[in-house]
Amino acid sequence: MVDGSRVALVTGASRGLGAVMVRRLAADGWTVAVNSRSGGGEADQVVDGIRAAGGSAAAFTADVTDEEATADLVTRVTERLGPVGALVVNATGPQPVVALEDLTWQAHLDQLTFFVKSPTLLVQAVLPGMKERRAGRIVQIGSDIVDRALPGMSAYVAAKEAQFGLTRTWARELGPSGITVNLVAPGWIPVERHAAVSEEELLGYRSGVALGRMGIPEEVAAVVSFLVSADAAFITGERITVNGGHTLG
Repeated sequence: MVDGSRVALVTGASRGLGAVMVRRLAADGWTVAVNSRSGGGEADQVVDGIRAAGGSAAAFTADVTDEEATADLVTRVTERLGPVGALVVNATGPQPVVALEDLTWQAHLDQLTFFVKSPTLLVQAVLPGMKERRAGRIVQIGSDIVDRALPGMSAYVAAKEAQFGLTRTWARELGPSGITVNLVAPGWIPVERHAAVSEEELLGYRSGVALGRMGIPEEVAAVVSFLVSADAAFITGERITVNGGHTLG
């Protein structure tokens, strides 16, 4: 960051894509705040690995769907590491398949909590510091599912579409303060929780990928790394899809 603030807060960072993101950002020279909902072993292991590699990191437990907990998280990060210069909104929850005839308003609310409420709380919490320095990077982690329109996923798709709407609106609103807001939309990038997926499922998905292979978490992390860097200072309000051309049509 041009203002010298090199603290990056990444939510949902104890495993999966989030863990790879914080490792990449730490390798780039950021001091990373590794957030997880439950804390403990996995987050501590990520932090230990970053420190062993010569990076700077600390773990912070918080439920980023809770108003008080989110505000307290940013306060703790700021007091321990310094002001947040980059926020990566990555935390997610279950994404059950629900047929339209069984869809409830609560099912919608469950998804909106993670992809509308939580991003709003997080951005509100880091905003005073970013506005004071007139610099900041906000990156939301979305999904290419909005282009795939999978049956049974309407609540998730609606929430992810709303997340991009927030990204575009916030980009215009915060631009005068020197803050960029972008969204990275990965396709299906296998991580730990996909260990039980069959080879048949992988082959079925891969057959629709223009590049003919599955993506890896490091490729998503590389895009996040770029968007929080000085090189991306004139990019805002964008959605960058990382799926090997799976939704080209």
